Amino acid sequence: MTTASYPPKPVPGDRVAVVSPSGGLPGLFPLPHELGLERLRKEFGLEPVEYPATRKMGSTPRERAADLHAAFADPDIKAVVASIGGDDQITVLPLLDRELIRANPKPFFGMSDNTNLLAFLRNSGIVGFHGASVMCELGRPGAMHPHTAESLRAALFTSGEYELRPAERWRDIDRDWADPATFDAEPETRPGTGWTWHNADQVVEGRSWGGCLEIVGWLLMADREIARDLSEYDGGVLLLETSEDMPSAREVYYTLRGMGERGLLQRFPALLMGRPKTWSFEHPGSPEEGARYAADQREAVLRAMREYAPDATIVFDVDFGHTDPQLVLPYGGVIRVDGPARRITVTY
Repeated sequence: MTTASYPPKPVPGDRVAVVSPSGGLPGLFPLPHELGLERLRKEFGLEPVEYPATRKMGSTPRERAADLHAAFADPDIKAVVASIGGDDQITVLPLLDRELIRANPKPFFGMSDNTNLLAFLRNSGIVGFHGASVMCELGRPGAMHPHTAESLRAALFTSGEYELRPAERWRDIDRDWADPATFDAEPETRPGTGWTWHNADQVVEGRSWGGCLEIVGWLLMADREIARDLSEYDGGVLLLETSEDMPSAREVYYTLRGMGERGLLQRFPALLMGRPKTWSFEHPGSPEEGARYAADQREAVLRAMREYAPDATIVFDVDFGHTDPQLVLPYGGVIRVDGPARRITVTY
């Protein structure tokens, strides 16, 4: 069984790599990227170092793999941060030198399509961190959300326990990154609704696995970075969330059903389900439509879990993934889900 270990932490003043393992969107939308780099310097005291493909739209998988190898191999680089996600990081995985990365463990921060690399790192024995990309979280208009900033700071610089808490306010609607006016003020938020618990009658503490549901589905289809021995996941905490592609409730159920038939869902006595993205530029629905979408997704998740893992503790609308604020979660690290106390604690 692979036991993932926490890599050494950076300290203020260190150099950190900024890479684009998926898409070179910093080249298309420089405003949030530059803002994110500035915050890394000024608010976190870290010196970002960009690599050749970071701002290159249309970079090849081999170019992106080379950037990752260079970042992990450089002893002066103390952490690696993704600029953003994308949709083809799965093509980079076969090109990665597992032994090089395993010999140079570093904290990696990313989410969405970076689920690929997080799963690769976990299988290589390295705890990663689900969240905090440069363009989305660090480059948030106006200011970083305080919950995101606090969580990221703890994940970057500390090694102890950190208790998650529901957001008092959150937002779902995006604004145009190409418009400079977008960055003049913080986005509008709405009151928080808290987390919703099911089967909250047990305490589960285990190592996490999962990520963006669509990417997990692709990994399963390609049979990549899934443990050969599924007992690897026994007693763990499953993390799942959906992207701005807004998969239908039917698609969510089908993916979970496939995981159940594979024997995966049954391994996890706890599931943390991120608050779903219910608005995008391609699907700009009303708040009421968004609420229906979220309710339909919740029922699809409950249906699958009732069929394959009926006793699992489930927490819905946890603030991670494609949402704002975004809590950073250790991927392959320890998470404690205390149902009776309604508390979630992560170990950074």
